[in-house]
Amino acid sequence: MERLFSYGTLQSPNVQLATFRRFLDGQPDALMGFKRELVEITDPEVLASSGERFHPIVVRSGDSADRVAGTVFEITEAELAAADAYEVSDYERVSAPLASGSTAWVYVKRA
Repeated sequence: MERLFSYGTLQSPNVQLATFRRFLDGQPDALMGFKRELVEITDPEVLASSGERFHPIVVRSGDSADRVAGTVFEITEAELAAADAYEVSDYERVSAPLASGSTAWVYVKRA
């Protein structure tokens, strides 16, 4: 199983059904050393499943006190690949530390 931290649309039941064909169970957590911004989405499939033109995106802040709240999900490798396909090119997947002391995959602003 893979751990995926979501602070945005992957927490939405509609997006989960469209992306993973199931609802995900998760635990609250927080991403450390990042701040949240918005990115405009133009991909028609992503717009259709999320229903939102602007999605949150996180960037490294350089301040370990900065935190972004979200949810950690346990998903399969195939579901992680589906999440990769869902995210537009503005995002890249990285491993990052969480407030709980664990690490998880998270989609951040592409450098």
